[in-house]
Amino acid sequence: MRLTPGSGPVTGLDGVNLFDLDLYETGDPHPVWDMMRAEAPLHHQLLPDGREFWSVTRHDDVCRVLGDHREFTSERGTVVTHLGQDDVASGLLMTSTDPPRHTQVRRAIGSRLTGRAVASWEGRIRRAVVRFLEPALAGDPWDLAEQALRLPAIVTGPLLGIPERDWDELVQLTAMVTAPSDPHFRHGSEAATLAISHHELLAYVTDWVGRRRSAGGEDGSLLDHLMSVRAGDAPLTDEEIAYDGYSILLGANVTTPHTVAGTVLALIEHPEQFAKAQADPSLVPQLVEEGLRWTSPACNFMRYATGETRIGAGTVPAGGAVVAWIGSANRDDAHFPDPHRFDVTRTPNRHVAFGFGPHYCIGAPLARMTLRIFFEELLVRFASVDLAGEPRHLRSFFIAGMTHLPIVARERTTA
Repeated sequence: MRLTPGSGPVTGLDGVNLFDLDLYETGDPHPVWDMMRAEAPLHHQLLPDGREFWSVTRHDDVCRVLGDHREFTSERGTVVTHLGQDDVASGLLMTSTDPPRHTQVRRAIGSRLTGRAVASWEGRIRRAVVRFLEPALAGDPWDLAEQALRLPAIVTGPLLGIPERDWDELVQLTAMVTAPSDPHFRHGSEAATLAISHHELLAYVTDWVGRRRSAGGEDGSLLDHLMSVRAGDAPLTDEEIAYDGYSILLGANVTTPHTVAGTVLALIEHPEQFAKAQADPSLVPQLVEEGLRWTSPACNFMRYATGETRIGAGTVPAGGAVVAWIGSANRDDAHFPDPHRFDVTRTPNRHVAFGFGPHYCIGAPLARMTLRIFFEELLVRFASVDLAGEPRHLRSFFIAGMTHLPIVARERTTA
């Protein structure tokens, strides 16, 4: 998906098709979202197979849909790839569970992922990031998007308790879940790709839990922590552990690499912003926030209306699927002046890249720290970064990212 909007013609509202994969792989959804925010803040789309959904594109409406579980439930499914069939993990998977059960599980799991808890991991993460960047310092073309897919495993694999021999397989499987139509990850049909990846990831966590129970003791990892979590008056069942472990693996591996690649591309396209951040390292946290807003890697989330609901100057019927477009909300000029300008000094920057409300990304502190360390090390080591080929965008309407971003970096000789 293009992150800097083009200037091509936009069809009218009658021509909007937000499930058109070409729009994200080779097209540009931003002018479409701009038009929808202005003319149709609640937009209804009927798919050829009879499925239908309502879209909200304004920042305030997206926050309302994601923030109010009484009006918009998560328990029938939260991702658009499941549109038309209720989530079989409802009530078991934390992301497909509403409060109060969701709150109980989230609080117990999240105790290991607070800002204070992850601060102790900074040294290990920095060493991992430095090793990750080393190949680029040779000055040869290096595909950042392809390599970045492995970055979360390199950084968080030891923290999750996953052995290195399994990293590549899990990276591939999580990519298959989020972009089942992309030729880079597809195995047969989209449905087959999803079925294979879901099954293999759940089987991996289930087997991992079985091995850990047999071994006894604790290794201090996050997945190990799941086995001791109590929600309410009882421990999680093995089925809940499998689903939540699956969710943690997915969250760890999906968004960070696309934020890295998309933000680096923005810095290449806006060299004055690269120079500004390099000259003032204190801007790195703001660079991270602007990178998250700009890339919005989790492009949307879905909820279902619990009753007939007025929103966005329209009405969603009871049971209607509502898609909240994160990528559009983060370019809403009612909240972000000059929203299509990449600005490392932007403040305030109240983006919703990590979601909003009860399901706000549980791994956000770890993701923010990883991104901060990544750009601190990149700006210290690289004098410049340039394209060495054309970017290739992910064929997905759920995850905004790239499969290829060939770059060439010039090493910085003085700090």
